[in-house]
Amino acid sequence: MSASATVPEASPAAADAKPPVPRAAWTRLAACTAAAALLQLDGTLITVALPSVAHGLSVKGSSTSAVLSAYFAAYALLLIPGGELVDRFGARRLALTGLALFALGALAGALAQSFGDLIGARVIQGAGAGLVSPAALAGAVSGFPAERRGAALGIWGASAGMSNLIGPLLGGLLTVAFGWRADWWALVPLTAAAAIAIARLVPSVVHAPSPSHGARAGPLVNRIVAAATVIAALTFGVMIGAFYLAEQYLQRVAGFSALGAAAALVLVALLVGAAAPVAGRLVDTRGEVVVTVLGFSGTGIGLVVLGIGGVPLDDLVTILPLIPVGLGLGMLFVPVSRAALNATPQASHGRTSALLSVGRLLGAAVGAGLAGLALSGTLSADTVHHALLVGAGVCLLIGIPSSLCLRPGAEGTSARVADRRR
Repeated sequence: MSASATVPEASPAAADAKPPVPRAAWTRLAACTAAAALLQLDGTLITVALPSVAHGLSVKGSSTSAVLSAYFAAYALLLIPGGELVDRFGARRLALTGLALFALGALAGALAQSFGDLIGARVIQGAGAGLVSPAALAGAVSGFPAERRGAALGIWGASAGMSNLIGPLLGGLLTVAFGWRADWWALVPLTAAAAIAIARLVPSVVHAPSPSHGARAGPLVNRIVAAATVIAALTFGVMIGAFYLAEQYLQRVAGFSALGAAAALVLVALLVGAAAPVAGRLVDTRGEVVVTVLGFSGTGIGLVVLGIGGVPLDDLVTILPLIPVGLGLGMLFVPVSRAALNATPQASHGRTSALLSVGRLLGAAVGAGLAGLALSGTLSADTVHHALLVGAGVCLLIGIPSSLCLRPGAEGTSARVADRRR
């Protein structure tokens, strides 16, 4: 008898009667989301400070992209072993270990006396983040059934939007008031708060270990997981590259302060945070493909408009095309995570989360690196316009076709059967 015959698919009526979620699952989600938001906050907080870092440590402005790339590269390199360790030893233990490393790196960055010291500190932070990220995502959804994970991941995505809102504002305020080192100092108590939440609210075991960890029944990377990882990379490459370009242009060319440049991008962060919960509800009812196509379409169309020569990049008119960009990015966080996690058994969620984060971080590193390359010459409005058009092409010509691969098939059914049998 086939797996689908043994465990039939839920009828529409059954799907509407969603199973209750215990309160402990929501508090666990809150703690893990706070830890993940810290990693997102780091990127936007630090990006605002980079022009001041260049001045304070006497390096070229284009060289500061290495501060982002070093963090993202170390983050990505630790993700796969981190995901493996999450599935072996538990989300709580790995999250706490990673947060300790992250705090150590933040402290080293605050005390750095040279640009090389700062890069080394960022590598330590990235290594810690590589342990925290898969642990946080695996722990966040561990209390939710597959058909309710969209709602949980919507909150997860909203936290990323709020981090993108708070990070630039906090970074700009700290940089203007106290100098760039204050941005690193601020990460130390924030990391301690996240660690306390994880220690108190996340159980030591969030799911039973895999019965055959060394000899798995099937491949971890299936069609859906591979597609979700690619889409995550595209999303973060476009987002980080565009944010880096915008911050540099507004401060170096348009004459904005660090705080002013951060405030100019608040709208995008607000829209990302508002769109994510909507995306969560939509994927639970409409599926991942529709939501991902909507996300890439909105982002791509907004970037096309911003990429047109002559369109202002630093006044009120700029707000209009930023609306579909923010809403589109907010729609892209949830569907890829839900699709990948629902396509693999829960005992493999650490590794699945790690693969998704590898995609995001490699995309972010490439996006930051390409943005830095674009800035290596003369920085002008034309440079930014051209780079934004490249981002639009990535969304419309690569992102939308890739979205079609998220349509569930045998992978999702097999994962749900495995979880029910457990």
